[in-house]
Amino acid sequence: MPSRWPGLKCCVLTLIGVVFLIPPSAETQTNRGSVTLTGTVSESVALSVAPGLAAIDVVSSGNTVRLTLPGTDVELRVPLMVRSNTSFKISANVETTTTQLAQLSVIEVRATGRMASPQAVNELNVPQQFDRRRGGDNAPAMDFSAINVSQPFLLVSGPRVSLGGTLDSPQNALEITLLIRLKPQPVPGSPVHLTFVATAGPPTQ
Repeated sequence: MPSRWPGLKCCVLTLIGVVFLIPPSAETQTNRGSVTLTGTVSESVALSVAPGLAAIDVVSSGNTVRLTLPGTDVELRVPLMVRSNTSFKISANVETTTTQLAQLSVIEVRATGRMASPQAVNELNVPQQFDRRRGGDNAPAMDFSAINVSQPFLLVSGPRVSLGGTLDSPQNALEITLLIRLKPQPVPGSPVHLTFVATAGPPTQ
């Protein structure tokens, strides 16, 4: 008897898992049979810079963003983009020999779309010395002489950001806008390198 499905040679079942669509671990078990399905997804945090930032050198790789600024009087706004399927922390450090950092502040935070958790905005933790969301550009600059900025220091932390999508989805990120100012120098100094690293971890109050 001829087959009902001519040309059908095999059945292929493809399971595609997207890192942000399921929680870090999930388990399904049937009571009527002996089949147990268990899935595990590693905690993931990705960091990048929104397109359109000009005049400085930006290198993004996975959970790290490195900015290179000229050793002169500089003021710029940097929109960091965070995507994560877990809670996260972002640390920063500064490499410079002559030019001093005058300000590094969080001035605005927003979700980029419907797949970004509202809690990521409402429950973002920013240490007081870096939080200028209310004062904005007119807030007084912080005195960084009391901080060793050459060593990593905590900039922000928060809960899970992405409710779905991938590392490239436009609507599942948290955009954290930073205001960066360098102190004026009598003569141009060496370039200033700022490195931001995002890691998985519980929010810090």
